[in-house]
Amino acid sequence: MTDSVSSKLPQGPNRRRMHDPDNDLSDMVDTSYRAGLSELTGGLSPNALAQLYFNWMTHLSTLPGKRSELTQHAAHNMIDFGQYLARCALDVPAEGCVHPDARDRRFRYEGWEKFPFNVYKQGFLLTQQWWDDATTNVRGVTKANERAINFTARQFLDAMSPANFPLTNPEVLDKVRETKGHNFAEGAKNFQEDIRRYFFHEKPAVTEEFRVGRELAATPGKVVFRNHLIELIQYDAVTEKVHPEPILITPAWIMKYYILDLSPENSMVKYLTEQGFTVFMISWRNPGVEDADLGMNDYREQGPMAALDQVLEITSAEKVHGVGYCLGGTLLSIAAAAMARDGDDCLASLTLFAAQSDFTEAGELMLFISEAEVAFLEDMMWKNGYLDAAQMAGAFQLLRSSDLIWSRMQHEYLMGERPHGNDLMAWNADTTRMPYRMHSEYLRYLFLNNAFAAGHFEVGGRSVTPTDLRIPIFAVGTETDHVAPWKSVFKIDTLSRSEVTFVLTNGGHNAGVISEPGHPRRHFRVHTNPDSAPNVAPDEWLELAEMKQGSWWPEWSTWLSERSGTQCAPPKSGKSICDAPGTYVMME
Repeated sequence: MTDSVSSKLPQGPNRRRMHDPDNDLSDMVDTSYRAGLSELTGGLSPNALAQLYFNWMTHLSTLPGKRSELTQHAAHNMIDFGQYLARCALDVPAEGCVHPDARDRRFRYEGWEKFPFNVYKQGFLLTQQWWDDATTNVRGVTKANERAINFTARQFLDAMSPANFPLTNPEVLDKVRETKGHNFAEGAKNFQEDIRRYFFHEKPAVTEEFRVGRELAATPGKVVFRNHLIELIQYDAVTEKVHPEPILITPAWIMKYYILDLSPENSMVKYLTEQGFTVFMISWRNPGVEDADLGMNDYREQGPMAALDQVLEITSAEKVHGVGYCLGGTLLSIAAAAMARDGDDCLASLTLFAAQSDFTEAGELMLFISEAEVAFLEDMMWKNGYLDAAQMAGAFQLLRSSDLIWSRMQHEYLMGERPHGNDLMAWNADTTRMPYRMHSEYLRYLFLNNAFAAGHFEVGGRSVTPTDLRIPIFAVGTETDHVAPWKSVFKIDTLSRSEVTFVLTNGGHNAGVISEPGHPRRHFRVHTNPDSAPNVAPDEWLELAEMKQGSWWPEWSTWLSERSGTQCAPPKSGKSICDAPGTYVMME
């Protein structure tokens, strides 16, 4: 490996000691201890949390004016709450002291407006409001630390919400009366089942209803190439003529590829073949301890670059439409920039779904990323040689703990209700791992140092940046994305020297992308900024963009067609290794 990312990290037997090539005994003891500690903390660094706390506390201790303001705020809250409590006791109609955020769904049940549950709700919301004030606008605390300490305080408060306890949740108590207490019996069964599945590493029941290769990932195709990291799937043509430029999709290695080939009614792959495109898909290997040495350069070479060579050879096409999703889009952007730098013009266009090139505003995930946290993660990965899927899932759940943790516990354990399974839930439960080296490089060079956008990321001994890109770009951001916020995704418009068509669709990181035609309550905004036009800020773009109803998929299909040649007979299929969905997607 010749890129700078690889050259700065040790090879062979030292691959687990990236921060200590000499691998001395004292450092081994420290790493072993921290690896064990990570099992107790779920991968969150106690040092990082302590640094955040003391940074906030020491700055606050030198601000008597801020502390006085907080004291007054607490006193006003106590007076307001006392008056509200008195009106409730006298059965006098009382307006709440504070209202929950419009996105907070914990207190929407009508029972929260009745005594004493309205009092519980108001007490909690006032406390939440005070802590929000206490952890923000503290002079001397950086914005990044402020967001992190505010987020941490919110996690502790969310755990203490009255919605989480049966005696203070009116919806749970109404369920008890309705079912004569059977909801607790059902909840206990659900809890027992989840515990069993966790300790025996069993998948959720929904995966038994939605099976890969049957209900999911069922679009006909063949695996036409395989190396250690990928299987390349070529999907069968369904139209008499196709566009001469095939589509190559690079999904994120953090997830199974079939998010883009779920059920037949919402499969993006099936939709594209029906629009007259030849579609190829990368299916990533689920890595194990033997893959701990694999880095980002390996993923680039054995992933999109190897697949691109095969697509060109199989189809005899001159150009290919490159498509990348999430981390796959970031990797494909790096590969495309290196190709452009070297004069390789075989890409006709680049499409990016919720993919970031600049990580300065990479959303709430950045709350976890610091030198202390990355070092702690490296020690945690040292034990197995990879980052386990359960550890990654925990971090993502924390970003929306009130929805993904506490709300789930309320409904499944307190109310005894299991949600009806669907294909997206089954896919979400089909998790993957990430190799030690690759994940460390990704965190350090992209999240911590923002090397690609800053021009410090090297491929083949020379730097690459998004400014190397000259091909048309179609980028998609989603309105409620916690993983790749749309304003961060939008930065490709200002970083590249390309014509960029940007789409902002409703939904989140996954549901916004899986937005098939006919899906109810869908809308999107779209605007194209020519490469010669001045850059615009995200808020300016919102004013320029055209609002449209429905799915954005037809908009993208038209965009691809306009940048493709005259349709012709479908190309021959590559030599079949096995039927789709292949073998790598089945790896546990």
